[in-house]
Amino acid sequence: MSRFTVTRASLGAQEIVVLRDLDDDREVRIARSGATVLSITTETGGKTHDIVDGFRNEKELLGHKGSRFAVMTPFANRVDDARFTFEGSSYDLQPGAVGADRAARHGFLRGVIFDVTAEQGGESAATVTFSTNIAPDEHPGYPFSLAFSISYTLDANGLTLEATTTNTGDRDAPTFFGWHPYFRISSHPIETWELHIPADTVIAAREDFIPLPGTAAWMSLDRADRKLDFRKPRLIGDTELNNTYADLRFDPDGRARTRLRDPATGQCIALWQERGVMLAFTSDTAERDARKSVALEPMECMPNAFNREDCAPLITLKPREKRSFVCGVEFDA
Repeated sequence: MSRFTVTRASLGAQEIVVLRDLDDDREVRIARSGATVLSITTETGGKTHDIVDGFRNEKELLGHKGSRFAVMTPFANRVDDARFTFEGSSYDLQPGAVGADRAARHGFLRGVIFDVTAEQGGESAATVTFSTNIAPDEHPGYPFSLAFSISYTLDANGLTLEATTTNTGDRDAPTFFGWHPYFRISSHPIETWELHIPADTVIAAREDFIPLPGTAAWMSLDRADRKLDFRKPRLIGDTELNNTYADLRFDPDGRARTRLRDPATGQCIALWQERGVMLAFTSDTAERDARKSVALEPMECMPNAFNREDCAPLITLKPREKRSFVCGVEFDA
């Protein structure tokens, strides 16, 4: 048998794809519903530990509250008032909704049952690819046609996610990608964990987390609240985070690595990305197990990118063109 394998399992009636590293006793479980990672188990100090704070059962997966490990596309995070303007036309993602009900978040694919279109095990890695598409006007206020493929690859270093979006329509489309993983690296309180975010800028936002308009959104960490500065690794302590970080610093291999570490156990992971921004959330408002895990969310663009001129070149995908975003988590960082 090869070192890396791809098999099937279930969570209630939901089909699960399982990637395994037999040599290092690691396992990743991914649901077809939303192409959602459910668990990542790895061995530390002779004990097996799940570093994921994901959906625990079928009911949670189908409800998708908290968007745990959500694939966020064609937009990530929030769209202000569920309305946006693109290339001179205005769109409403929630026609008829009023007040607090107007809350467009995290795209359209969280509850979609993806097709499994490729899978392969072997001596160096195990990979599975999930695919789906959206048709014009399948979703209110979004008359665009896109195809998506989400590939997860488990190798000796960790788990890589590659998301590819193809514009299958005949008009430019606004689209970008984000991933919403929650990590629980130990049973110790998150206040005792160390966080390192290699960024020089934090995005200034309103109380509803919509970035300020124009250049006002870009705040140097030299001028920001010191509690938001994790350019050097330090304890999270009582800091409450729901903040987007930009101007990431990249390592020589072209990856920016946000690290989460428990000094008591030595367990450390690195969430890496090749471009974009990093949103850090200490899950203070989570409906289940608040402040028990930390969400580290690599995204191509900041929240509300659909309404920002400075993001327009990054989100515009022309007909028949495709764009990929690659990120991942290293287990022993």
